[in-house]
Amino acid sequence: MKEETDVYDIVIIGGGPAGLTAGQYASRANLKVVVIDKSRTAGALAYSSRIENYPGLTQPMPGKDLLDIMRKQAVDFGSEHIETQVVGVNLSGEFKEVVTMDRTYKGKTVVIATGSMGRKATIKGEAEFLGRGVSYCAICDAAFYKGLKVCIIGNSEEAVKEAGVLARFAETVYLISPTPKLHADDDHPVFKEPNVKVLAGFTVAAIEGNDQVERIRMIDPEKKQADLELSGVFVYLHGNKPVVDFLYGAVETNDDGCIPVNSMMETAIPGVFAAGDVTCTEVRQVVVAAAQGCLAALAAEKYLYKRTKYKMDWGK
Repeated sequence: MKEETDVYDIVIIGGGPAGLTAGQYASRANLKVVVIDKSRTAGALAYSSRIENYPGLTQPMPGKDLLDIMRKQAVDFGSEHIETQVVGVNLSGEFKEVVTMDRTYKGKTVVIATGSMGRKATIKGEAEFLGRGVSYCAICDAAFYKGLKVCIIGNSEEAVKEAGVLARFAETVYLISPTPKLHADDDHPVFKEPNVKVLAGFTVAAIEGNDQVERIRMIDPEKKQADLELSGVFVYLHGNKPVVDFLYGAVETNDDGCIPVNSMMETAIPGVFAAGDVTCTEVRQVVVAAAQGCLAALAAEKYLYKRTKYKMDWGK
């Protein structure tokens, strides 16, 4: 394998339990590792308010706190942790490319650990206006809405943070939460932005327009209909579909969007691995995702060094 400067041994996409465990094992093996994490506050584990059945825990803790521990372990072993969004990949060459909003990361191997909080378009007009006013990435598209009115649909801290990104460009950002309370601290700095308006307890029933988005139709907390004229709709609602939209068919997926792997998390592409809920593992538990991340790292190390057997531990 030819060498190239600024190439990682392993590029890990996803900062959940699978990705961070892969980062721990790979960096502990003295491999050059980067974990690319869309958001520290996104993902199934980060949204869990109480975890008590993970091995080693002596008392319950929020999922976000457990993730913080896993992240610190990976970083302490030598992993880089980058918080940015992956928008594409090129997995066909000797050096795999992972494209983010900031730069392209090259790796000899790639581990896909993006979880399963994706969703199909469920709002009337959402699929129809995708790319014509509907977006799933505020960082990607915020500049297109300079001086215009937009909304973000969602109640997560990720949605709140993205509202802050949009507020730097848009005239007004409506943060529309389907629940009465957002999953973010009341004193979050985004809420102090003068052009961010929170609409809590509203449900978006339809996205409407002609060639472009022109308005949304909402149901308010009293079940009354209300229309809101705007130019952009950013959807941050979560489901349980594998998050594979950034792959654009670069990796084989089945009818449910899951990435098929063998027992050592290898995909059909040599040097590309997948772990955690993105593989649609039958039992979706944190301990299972972490175990699969471990397997992916072991398999990647074996691939890199062309070993005939897996190197199980790097302890002194």
